[in-house]
Amino acid sequence: MGTSPFRPGRRAITRRTAVRRMLAASAAVAVPPALGLAQQATSGGAIHVERQPTGAEIWQVTTEEFSHSNIYCEVPYCSSDSRYFVYQRSNPKLSGNRTELMVVELGTWKQDRLDTCTGIGGSAISHDGLFYYLKGTDGGEIDLLRADLADGSIEPVYRLQDDVGIRSLGTVTTDRRYYAGGTKVDPGWTMFDVLLVDLEEGTQRILDRDPFILNPHPQFEPGEGRTLMIQHNRGGKYSPDGKLERLVGPEGATLYLLSVPDGERTTLQVGTPDTTACTGHEAWIGDTREMLLTVSARDDYAPEKGNLLGVRAGEPARVVAKGYRFAHVGVSRCGRLFSCDDFQGAYPLVIGSNQSGKTAVVCESKSSPTRSQNTHPHPYLTPDLKWVIFNSNRSGFPHIYAASVPEGMVDQLTAS
Repeated sequence: MGTSPFRPGRRAITRRTAVRRMLAASAAVAVPPALGLAQQATSGGAIHVERQPTGAEIWQVTTEEFSHSNIYCEVPYCSSDSRYFVYQRSNPKLSGNRTELMVVELGTWKQDRLDTCTGIGGSAISHDGLFYYLKGTDGGEIDLLRADLADGSIEPVYRLQDDVGIRSLGTVTTDRRYYAGGTKVDPGWTMFDVLLVDLEEGTQRILDRDPFILNPHPQFEPGEGRTLMIQHNRGGKYSPDGKLERLVGPEGATLYLLSVPDGERTTLQVGTPDTTACTGHEAWIGDTREMLLTVSARDDYAPEKGNLLGVRAGEPARVVAKGYRFAHVGVSRCGRLFSCDDFQGAYPLVIGSNQSGKTAVVCESKSSPTRSQNTHPHPYLTPDLKWVIFNSNRSGFPHIYAASVPEGMVDQLTAS
């Protein structure tokens, strides 16, 4: 396919936005003592909700009734120093690029708009905290932009060619060489693709095609970054006019790997017949080349036996932790800890060691999940392991929350 008019390193846009002026100048503040629900206080527009019995302090970060999302949970959408995180919200007052990207300073809760974009699709973050997103031009083209969350500077890195749209979240290699996302090139709704962009060469091509990668969740391995993990929704189906009829068939979802740049497939021993079906929630465990995932919590993988698994190419899956109905999966940037929501009760947020399987509840999300994704907690740990960022509709409307990780909890989980 075509080449890009942009080249990495060409700084066509430099924005010292209000994110830098308003956020970087703010000193971090300590979390105040618990105030209780009847005596809420605000800081930078956030609301202190409560101190839970675990010791976690809960802050409601968003207050306006926009459609908010913490983006997702597989990786932390944070600056490398954990000072800032980014979330997205839909603003009906905008046209064209109607999704706003909002940057929040943890602790002070001051926030400002980084930019607008086409939507959550295509969003990615590098291991060193550079945020990638898609933005439409006045001419109807789509640019891939890169933002430094620490200072608010933005630069274009690629222009998508041939009207190819990214339908999934994006992913980028640690060395920033490759970017990938799920696409649909052919007309009709019977075949789906993985698009690979070489940001160094300024080229793009289809790396893989399959009728069942309609929701591929592509993720680059964080080490060498030459392996893509792909979600395979076997039996999924769209109608000829583009309506989703079945996200997955009776055979259930599985995962496979793609080597980059040649696209060779490697199957994994998860999903039927090896385990119960994959739930579609998975993440790499740091640079260990092992993947963390959840499977349907029944039979040999019932909560008491463990439905949170680790898998490597060529090896059977292992149980990482048990005792909860684990659903959505995140892994800390260091790879030591996982973060999951337990889909039962008050939907607690659980963190644990990927090595020992020790677990602890940070807090209850108190969400009531619906079909809307921003009611699912989707928790992730900030890189410094001090906060969990999550969604909840506990107030009656979906908002973004931050929970402080209780003092000593990480040390207890990682102690040998």
